[in-house]
Amino acid sequence: MKVEVWPRVETHGELEPAEGEWLHTNGAGAYAMSTLALMHTRRYHGLLVASLEPPLKRYVIVSHGETTVEVGKRVYKLSTHQFPDIAPTPGYRLLEQFAQDPLPRWTYRLGKHKLERTLALVRGQNSVVIQYVWRGKSPATLFVRPLLPMRPIDELCTETAGVAQKVTLRQSQVWVQPMRNLPAVVFQHDGMFMGSPDWWRRFEYPEDRRRSVNYQEDLWTPGTFEVTLEPEVPRYVTASLEAPLATNPQEAIEHSRQTLLTLDPGPERPLEVRALSIAAEQFRVPSCKRPAVIAGYPWLGVRSRDTLVCLPGLYLVNGLVGEAIDVLRTTMASRKDGLLTTHMFETKTEPEQPCVDSSLWLFEAVRQLRKHEEATQFINDGALPVLTQIFDRVHRSPEELVWLTDEGLIVHGSEQAPPSWMDSRVKGTWVTPRRGLAVEIQALWSRGCDTLHRIAAQLGDWDLAERARLARDRAREAFRSRFWCPETNHPYDYISELDGSCDPAIRPNALIALSVDPELFEPWQASAILARAKEKLLTPRGLRTLAPGQAGYIGYYEGGMQQRRAAYHQGVVWGYLLGALARAALRENPDDFEVQMDVRGWLTTAMQNGPVLGQIAQVASGDYPHQAGGCPAQAWSVAELLRTFVSELSA
Repeated sequence: MKVEVWPRVETHGELEPAEGEWLHTNGAGAYAMSTLALMHTRRYHGLLVASLEPPLKRYVIVSHGETTVEVGKRVYKLSTHQFPDIAPTPGYRLLEQFAQDPLPRWTYRLGKHKLERTLALVRGQNSVVIQYVWRGKSPATLFVRPLLPMRPIDELCTETAGVAQKVTLRQSQVWVQPMRNLPAVVFQHDGMFMGSPDWWRRFEYPEDRRRSVNYQEDLWTPGTFEVTLEPEVPRYVTASLEAPLATNPQEAIEHSRQTLLTLDPGPERPLEVRALSIAAEQFRVPSCKRPAVIAGYPWLGVRSRDTLVCLPGLYLVNGLVGEAIDVLRTTMASRKDGLLTTHMFETKTEPEQPCVDSSLWLFEAVRQLRKHEEATQFINDGALPVLTQIFDRVHRSPEELVWLTDEGLIVHGSEQAPPSWMDSRVKGTWVTPRRGLAVEIQALWSRGCDTLHRIAAQLGDWDLAERARLARDRAREAFRSRFWCPETNHPYDYISELDGSCDPAIRPNALIALSVDPELFEPWQASAILARAKEKLLTPRGLRTLAPGQAGYIGYYEGGMQQRRAAYHQGVVWGYLLGALARAALRENPDDFEVQMDVRGWLTTAMQNGPVLGQIAQVASGDYPHQAGGCPAQAWSVAELLRTFVSELSA
């Protein structure tokens, strides 16, 4: 599959190419997502998934627009659904092409005629506009029946008597409020509306079924819109929460189109950089009171670790320094017990918990931000007090969550908080228990101390600068004396402070440590880490989380939720780790053209990983054929590849 700036797929009435997914966002947490055939395969799919408390509290408002076209005496049903025990309904046979250039656009062949449908979310609003253009010689009639679940993205809707069936008609508007605890949905249209409230039952979502979770849903409809289609004349149906669309639908579509077109840095840049720059925008959420980064679509929320790892690739390489500062302010505002929290906005499923490695990644994000002069005041006045608070928190007397050893290494010891980025649980137990001295946590700490030292020294705060320098030097000296494993010629992955045991497993965490603080390693050690990563961990989709053949290795990411969680960090491939590998390889051989071409090849191949057009999946199986899995569109996968292309390869 070649890299394209704006994705385009010729389906020609075949289902298989139409099973890929597309994603469209509005800059404020809302999104639209489905397959090319508009056959939803996940509960998270929908034409309007609104963000009620931007950027989160997402609800599927409009799932489908059941679409039929009458041309003379012929009736064409465009929709494709999966119902129990039968083949998918055949609307996909009429689909000729899907393009996202930049708005999602479907072209259907209806006999000798064509219908073009374009979807646009209104920037910063919970509104969707759907445009229909008839490419025929004589008029046709369009029927659109909206199907509404009105529920949180991770739940399913079942038929209930509690739905308010009332439909209010106004001039070119239809108001419905099926759920009293949610805002009204306001439809606007270019035709007439025929009210017929009803339930459509037992839609099936195959991806949910494969994940061994509930996969059937009932959807409510208020009725049907009937619109006359004149040749080449655009017609519109819109849906908005709380209030009608404030602008002309054509203007709303054009505004969204022009906003997205500006994301392309231009033909003078490599195709990969152009495509990744466009993909990166979908995770940025600037158009709300809490600017943030969505960690992944469709189900991940806002996570501090993901945000901070993403910051260079999503913002800084594109020169979005002001937006990066806004995101950091949001991130730093979410603190508990002197540390950043894992989930920045507490929900019933994702409570805010203090997190050590997220807090240390803040130092790394600020270090990258220091390269931009316009961020100096923010760093001095906003970031430095938070960095100092974290630094002092780590230095407190020993506690359960985090403390320093006598020699200056950082211990992470909580049963509740995730021990590192390898944070999956199965039945309440950490799959990869790394409490104690984790190799990459030491690097984040030592380099963080170095960053704090440099900022404090520049400001003339010599007491803080000296304390940070001493902490850095002690950490580096202790690391060098304890972490190298001569038997494997590789660092230990972690060292237990309870019994002194050491884990010699070959994982990518040593590579992360090398990319964060190369001063921890001698040149020959850096070469050994790099060689081992390329030999044991590198795949066409990224780096394995555990080398094949080692105890606990799981080669495939498959099965039910518990099985997949168990595999998450036991050999499953993560694409974002290519950033660390590339930085280490290019640091060792900065002027080697062959190494640069190798790195470019790793990145380009990994860009083809994922079911969502133009995006990169969270993970892939460690064994061939490295099938993509996990969250189908992941922020730090995109961010780290874009950062590497621009910052390391100067592309």
